[in-house]
Amino acid sequence: MSKKHLLTAEGLEKLKKELELLTGQRRKEVIERIQEAVAHGDLSENADYAQAKEEQSFIEGRIQELEEILKNAEIIKSNGHSNIVAVGSTVKVNVNGGERTYTIVGSNEANPAAGRISNESVVGQKLLGLKKGDKVEIETPGGKSVYEVLEIS
Repeated sequence: MSKKHLLTAEGLEKLKKELELLTGQRRKEVIERIQEAVAHGDLSENADYAQAKEEQSFIEGRIQELEEILKNAEIIKSNGHSNIVAVGSTVKVNVNGGERTYTIVGSNEANPAAGRISNESVVGQKLLGLKKGDKVEIETPGGKSVYEVLEIS
């Protein structure tokens, strides 16, 4: 059984656009580069050919990955309660005296630098199910921190 991939509607559209780009324009470009390199003759010492084949392999691998994700995608819906942290929630927390805001998303959309953390991450897992005012101690690579839920939307 394939793993379900949790995605927001926005994340689903982003992945569909990436797949469209890869299966269309990018695939054509790399095939043209391979054909040009083949036209130059001896492939055993043809760096352009080797590079184009490597890029083709990457593109085809990414296409397969995206197709699998999209085939098994489950759209994150609002949980109907903004009083419990769930996948899809945006949560404002106090972490050791400083405020941070996170949106809990599926692992395919995680971007910690942008405040989008995976439901499978250490912090994401510990925040799930909490309510406003709840506190939890979380051990991260940076050490132990106390997270207090200030707001959920």
